[in-house]
Amino acid sequence: MATTHPPLSFMEKAGYSCGDAAANFVFMTMVLFQLNFYTDVFGLSANTAAAILLWPRLWDAIFDPVMGVLADRTNTRWGKFRPWVLWTTLPWCIVMVAAYTAPDPSWGWSTGMVIAYAGITNTLLMTLYSMNNMPYSALGGVMTGDLNERTKLNSFRFVSVNVAQFIVGGFTLPLVAKFAQGHDRAHGWQVTMTLWAAVCLVLFLVTFFTTKERIKPIVETHTSPKQDFVDLLKNGPWIALVAYTVFNFGMLSLRGGAHYSYYHHYVDKAAMFDFVAALGLTTPDPAGTGSLADTLGYIVHGTRDSLAQSNVADVYNSILNMAGFGTTIVVIMLTAGLSARFGKRTVALWGFSLATLQACALYFMPPTAVWGMLGLHMLGSLFYAPTIAVMWAMYADAADYSEWQTGRRFTGMVFATIGFSLKSGLALGSASLLWCLAGFFGYDTQQPTAPNAIEGYRVMSSFGVGALFAACTFCMLFNKLNKQTTLQMSDELAQRRQAAGLAAA
Repeated sequence: MATTHPPLSFMEKAGYSCGDAAANFVFMTMVLFQLNFYTDVFGLSANTAAAILLWPRLWDAIFDPVMGVLADRTNTRWGKFRPWVLWTTLPWCIVMVAAYTAPDPSWGWSTGMVIAYAGITNTLLMTLYSMNNMPYSALGGVMTGDLNERTKLNSFRFVSVNVAQFIVGGFTLPLVAKFAQGHDRAHGWQVTMTLWAAVCLVLFLVTFFTTKERIKPIVETHTSPKQDFVDLLKNGPWIALVAYTVFNFGMLSLRGGAHYSYYHHYVDKAAMFDFVAALGLTTPDPAGTGSLADTLGYIVHGTRDSLAQSNVADVYNSILNMAGFGTTIVVIMLTAGLSARFGKRTVALWGFSLATLQACALYFMPPTAVWGMLGLHMLGSLFYAPTIAVMWAMYADAADYSEWQTGRRFTGMVFATIGFSLKSGLALGSASLLWCLAGFFGYDTQQPTAPNAIEGYRVMSSFGVGALFAACTFCMLFNKLNKQTTLQMSDELAQRRQAAGLAAA
C-alpha cells in the first residue's frame, strides 16, 4: 500500500527554486565569462588565467565531500541543510563582488599581487559556492519523501535555473558595456556583479524563509566519514549517478567550448546575416537604430558584404542559446508528469538516447543551414530537458537507497560526492576538448580558421558531444532504481519513519 506525503505548496516549491537560480548567477558567469574577464580586465596571461580557474575548481571539488560531512552533522532548529543557505548568503554576495573587482592601476600593485588577489578571491568564491550549494541541493531530498513531489520540486528548480541562465547569458555583457560608459570595463564589471549580488541576496533569503526540512534520519549520523564513504561504495545507484554526472557535466563544458568555435568559425556568416536580417536585427547605419535591441547589442551593423569583423556570429549564437533555454523551460514545465507515469530511469534513458542522435546529426549540417541548426538545437533541448529534473531527483533517491540498505541516512555525503563528480566533469570536459583538438586535429590557437581546426570543431560539436550523451545512457542502464523499486523503497522507508515516530511534519 502506497504511503502518502503532504504535497508541497506552490510557494515552497517556487521558493526552493530561487536558491539555485541565485547560484547560477555565479555559475554561468564563471562558465561563460570568467576566463575573458581575467585576460581582458585583469590583464593576466592566458596560462595564468587558466591556472587561477583550474585550482579553485579542484579545491572546490575536494571541499564538497568535507562540506557533506559538516552538513550531515549539523543540527539546528532549522534543520541540517537549510541554515547553510542563510549563513553563506552575505559572505557570498561580498566575495562575489570582490572576485569581479579588478585592482585599480593607481593602487600600484605588482603583477604578483594582482595574481594573488585573483586567486584568493576566486578560491573564496568557489568555497562559498560549495558551502551554499551542496547543502541547498541536499535540502531538496529532505523537504518531502514523495517521489513525484521531488520530481515536481526539481522541475520548479530547473525552470528557475534556466531563467537565471537566460538572464546571465543574455544580459551580463550588455550591462557591463552600459555601466562602462564614461568609466572602463572594470567599472562595468564591478557594477554589474553588484547588481547580480543583490539579486542573489534576495533569492537566497526567499529560499530560506519559504522551505522546511521534513525528512529526518531514523538514526542520526554518528559514524565516521570513512564509514559513510565505505557504505556508499555498496550503493550501486549512487555509483552509476557519480559516473553519469562526470559524463554529463563534461558534456556541458565540452559542448559550450566546441559550439562557440563551431558557430564562429564554421557556420557561413552571410547565411547568419540573412537569418538575423529576417528577424529585423540588422542595420546598415553605423550609428545604430537607437532601439532596445541595439542597446543590448543584438543589432548587427553593416551589410552582407562587410561581415568579417561584425558581431553576426555573436548575435546568431545568442539567439540559438536563448531558443534552447526557452525550449528547456517550457519542456520542463510540461513534462513533470512523465516520471510519475514511466519512472525517472526510463525518462532519462530515452532522453539521453535521443540526445545522442541529435548531437551526432549536427556534423551533417552544411555551413549555410542556419535555420536547420536552430531547429536541431531546439530539438536537442526538447530531448535533454526532461532528464534535468529527474536526474537531480534521482540523487535524492540514491540517498534513500543508502538509508534503505544501512538504516542510516547521509544525504549530505551523497550530494557532496555528486558535487565532486560534477566539478571534475566540468574541468575534464574543457580540458578534453583542447586535448582532442590538439592531439587529433593539430589545432593551433593562432590559426582558428584552419581547415583541420574547422573539422575538429565539427567532430567535437557533434560526435564528441554525442559520445558523452551515449555514456550517460550507458550509466542509466546500470542504475537499477526503476519505478517499481523506488516505490517499494519509498513505502518501506515511510513505514520505518512512522514506526520510529518521525512521520513527515
